[in-house]
Amino acid sequence: MKSILCLIPARYASSRFPGKPLADIGGKPMIQRVTEQALKVMPDVYVATDDDRIAEAVKKFGGNVVMTASTHQSGTDRCAEALETVEKSLGKKFYAVLNIQGDEPFINPEQISLLASSFDDDSTEIATLIKPVDNKGDLFNPNKPKVVVSNDNLALYFSRSPIPYLRGENEDEWHLKHKFYNHIGLYGYRTDILRKITKLDRGTLEKCESLEQLRWLENGYSIRVLETKLESLSIDTPEDLEELRRRGLIK
Repeated sequence: MKSILCLIPARYASSRFPGKPLADIGGKPMIQRVTEQALKVMPDVYVATDDDRIAEAVKKFGGNVVMTASTHQSGTDRCAEALETVEKSLGKKFYAVLNIQGDEPFINPEQISLLASSFDDDSTEIATLIKPVDNKGDLFNPNKPKVVVSNDNLALYFSRSPIPYLRGENEDEWHLKHKFYNHIGLYGYRTDILRKITKLDRGTLEKCESLEQLRWLENGYSIRVLETKLESLSIDTPEDLEELRRRGLIK
């Protein structure tokens, strides 16, 4: 069985929600909730952070933590450094890395297992999840990136705009006329590929859309996509947290 390292990048500084990884979710910090969900299906799970407060919280609940530089521009970059540290610490090599979002305390372990399964295929370089769009709001929401997919389940392009454009169709009915996909922001990388993509310069498309995965496509790397129908509940702001409380999902 291929060895896969599960990493949860977490930083304290956030313009919209400072200290988010430590936000209380039913009596536990958010980062603990995410870690516990990942541990249900993955044996090697580490939080990767540059903040001592987050590190201490992880140690307090008995989780694994690895310290990283504060200069990383993305979770992918943080994962690359954490990989080197964990491999050196454990004295073992990993075949792939899963990058799990630290702001999804209710992430379904089935989604993590699905992402990991993509590496059963040796040709997989990078993998991610997609979910069918079932309403106009998600389709036209620029904060929910869309993706178009090839016949062999590889990503062709990601965009904050609805893609493809349905010429001659009423926009209110686009989601009924074509199977659109939202991108779910979980990534898996073969470790040799992770080390390469973090050395790439930002590309033109990435600068336009502010989507780092476009840098990888621009440079010829393939991104395998796997479809999930499970709902994803991320917490980006304090208001998101209050909304989940209002809905009774958090006590």
